[in-house]
Parts: sequence; structure tokens; C-alpha cells
Amino acid sequence: MAASTINDVAKAAGVSIKTVSRVLNGEPYVREDTRNRVNAAVAQLGYRPNISARALAGGRAYLVGLYYDNPSPGYLSEIQLGAISACRKAGYHLLVEELTLEEGDIARRVDALLSTVKMDGVILSPPVCDDLAVLDALDAAGVRYVRIAPVSQLERAPYVYMDDRRAAYEMTAHLQSLGHSRIGFVIGHKAHAAARLRHEGFLEAMQHAGYPVRDDWVRQGEFSFRSGLDAGAALLQGDDRPTAIFASNDDMALGVMTAAHRLGLALPQDLSVVGFDDSPSAQVMWPQLTTVRQPTAAMAATAAEMVIARAGRTPPEDQPAARLLDFELVVRESAAPL
Repeated sequence: MAASTINDVAKAAGVSIKTVSRVLNGEPYVREDTRNRVNAAVAQLGYRPNISARALAGGRAYLVGLYYDNPSPGYLSEIQLGAISACRKAGYHLLVEELTLEEGDIARRVDALLSTVKMDGVILSPPVCDDLAVLDALDAAGVRYVRIAPVSQLERAPYVYMDDRRAAYEMTAHLQSLGHSRIGFVIGHKAHAAARLRHEGFLEAMQHAGYPVRDDWVRQGEFSFRSGLDAGAALLQGDDRPTAIFASNDDMALGVMTAAHRLGLALPQDLSVVGFDDSPSAQVMWPQLTTVRQPTAAMAATAAEMVIARAGRTPPEDQPAARLLDFELVVRESAAPL
């Protein structure tokens, strides 16, 4: 069976080919009933627009880039799923590229990526979103971009974010409400601004409650399972140990839980553990992990929508400069009253 064409869609919807093109390109000033008829015809016929042809006709590439450098597979998966979903709805494709910031020469690598493939815009996830060399290279190339959860130079481009500091404060307060005052903390990767914000939220909650923070109960991690395992082993040595540990992402929290299991500690009877992200693994481990559900996929989808809007006919100045999305404390079985 031959693939449907734009002519077939126009005939089925009772409109001109130009009108179908305007609907597919997401252009404004198309009557709602007309747009609905075209979309219904597209769905009925299974029509798939030719991206290359649309790019040649409209001057757009219908490609959005996603640049990342994050060791957490769960976080990256959520970012990609959210961005892909929004791109698909708008008839765009997503091009995912890793930018390992520690390798250096970042400006040259960004220039190489931009010269290889034309994109209508780029999404920057943490920590790439705060790398000045990346921002400078994109600005110099005139490529529009939207940042996910940045903390520096917020005036440079639109961004979407959540309040990491407040979320960490509330999670710490939740442990305190269960009677815990001897709380350990595992800091995330040094290159990630969110790691600092979550640590600050923890410290603020402990200070507000009048509880001391012991230096030997705070360990540096890298947002990876292995670093959580190592931190957990160090925090749980001997009898003088915390009664609860807050790891600032789920991968590290699972590492802490594994370290506790290896030492013969029962969770949550002997130790409460909480995390941050609500990644898929949070419900796989036993006991299931109490954590902060950050809207990772929703932030990525929103960032993609903002990039696409800026690539279209809507003037950039009409778009919001920032979008704040809410978080949620997800209480499960890994934390219990003291």
C-alpha cells in the first residue's frame, strides 16, 4: 500500500495543500475546526510528513538538539523521554549528543556539532546548562537554546526549573518529623549546581531545627550508585552512626541501602534512607525508596516546547523567560519513625 501524501490529507480534510502545510508547521491563525479536520485526516491516513521536504520549504530543520553530561542513567532517560514526547507532538525530531565537560575544548566540540547538523534550537540539561563555554559557543553561532535547571547567568536564555533547595529542605524536615536528628548526607557531583542547592537545603533544615551537622556524616558523591555505595560504607562504620541518611539522588540512595544490607542492617528499622529524583529504580529496591519526585520529564518536555516556540513564528519576546515546575515528596517504606 502506497504511503499517504499531503495531497491525500488535503482532499480528506477538504482544504488546500497550503492549509495542511500551515497546520503541520504549527503556524498560528488557522481556525480551530480546520486544524482539527486536518489533524483527523493525518491520523486517519497515517500520514508522516517528510522532515527534509518541510525543512526545505519552511527554512526550518525540524530538529531539536539535546546536550547532556550526566552520570545518572535514570535522570537522562527521563530527560530524553520528556523531550522526545514534546518533539513528536510538534512534528520534530530530537538529536541527543553527549558533551563531556571534563574533556575540555568544549567550544570546538560544540562548533563541530553545530556545523554537522542544522538544528532549530538546543536543550541544555545540567550541568551543561551552566557551562559558559557552551553558552558562548551557542550565542556566537546564533543558535537558540533553553536551559533545564540552571543557576548562573539566568538572563542569557529562557529556562525551566524546580526549587532543589526547598525540596531538600522539606525532605530533611520529613526525616526530622520522624524523630531523626542524627542525619547523614551524601552530596551529588561537584560539577552539578543542583548538588550544591540540595546540600544547602539540608543544612538549612538542620540549622532551623537546631540539630548539629557532623562533618564525618557528610560525604561527597558523584550521583552514581558506586559513589553512594562507598559513601554508605563510610557513614555506617562502627556503632556511632547516623539513624538516617539523605542521599541527594536515587542512584546514590540505592548505593547507601546496599551498603546497609551488606552490614546486616535492617531498613528502615536500623536505618532510614531517602533519595531525590523518583527514578524508576526507586520502586525496584526493597524497601521502596522515599524520595523527592522532581518533574524531570516535564521539565524536558517544557524546554522542548519553548525551543520549538522560539523556532516558529511566535516572537521570542512573547515567550516566558522562566517556567517553575513543582516537586513532590513521595513517602514509601525506606524511612520510618525512630
